Amino acid sequence: MADSQVLVDVRGLKKHFTKEKTIFGRDSDVLKAVDGVSFQIRKGETFGLVGESGSGKSTVGRCLLRLYDYTEGEVRFDGQPISKLKEKRLKPFRRRIQSIFQDPYSSLNPSLNVLELISEPMKIHGIYKGAASKEEIASLLEKVGLKREQLYRYPHEFSGGQRQRISIARALSVRPEFVVCDEPVSALDVSVQAQVVNMLEDLQAEFGLTYLFIAHDLSMVRHISDRIGVMYGGRLVEVADSDELYENPLHPYTQALLSSILEPDPRGSRERILFDRNAGRFSSLETSELREVSHGHFVADYQWISN
Repeated sequence: MADSQVLVDVRGLKKHFTKEKTIFGRDSDVLKAVDGVSFQIRKGETFGLVGESGSGKSTVGRCLLRLYDYTEGEVRFDGQPISKLKEKRLKPFRRRIQSIFQDPYSSLNPSLNVLELISEPMKIHGIYKGAASKEEIASLLEKVGLKREQLYRYPHEFSGGQRQRISIARALSVRPEFVVCDEPVSALDVSVQAQVVNMLEDLQAEFGLTYLFIAHDLSMVRHISDRIGVMYGGRLVEVADSDELYENPLHPYTQALLSSILEPDPRGSRERILFDRNAGRFSSLETSELREVSHGHFVADYQWISN
């Protein structure tokens, strides 16, 4: 893969959180939320990131957005390191890297109408052009499935799915290249989740976007992703093309995760693999660096340690 095809290059990323010392002066525990993660995202693709709650997938997304500083490692965007950029030099990258968060209720300022919400980032980045931009925003609103006459309405006047569409329009208003989608449909009704995902795919094709799609809904991730990374305990344990991962999972954790997907046919033959951190042979899983076992399919070596 030529370097020119890589938009996001993550190398040895670590993010550790340390609690303050106790009143007795004892050292506090270190939470290794992300512990040595490396992967690349190619221009124009969707890279899915899956794992159970607490696996570190959302922390990875926040690190790429530079909402968190890194404990260790490096992130390159379009070949340029952004890990240690100060805010003044980081601002141009913030326009090129946008986000869609899980909760559309808390991500929108209730005191602003739709026009103000979407134009705000444009003004921050100096690309708002008055009437011309207002027309651009109205057109963008239609692209996300809303109507231009809704420009002057406020967030409380919309459903959850509509609010998320507004969030998507706001993210795209500054014409980014890369969008971190952090559980963008998990807070929505099941009836509208597929609509929003299909819309994201259409917008990706129209605007040439690259996505990091973070989710726990494994069926949804397979639908939208070109490649998928599986996280466990702050580490990547497997990375492969979407279909390859689902049809030929190699890591025990991936196998357990995929076995939890509900099948529409109750007579389905998939065996449920139990994964218990506190009991049984899965409780002491250790992983190593990823190695390529077939073309484009990477998996971490593992070892079971008896309790």
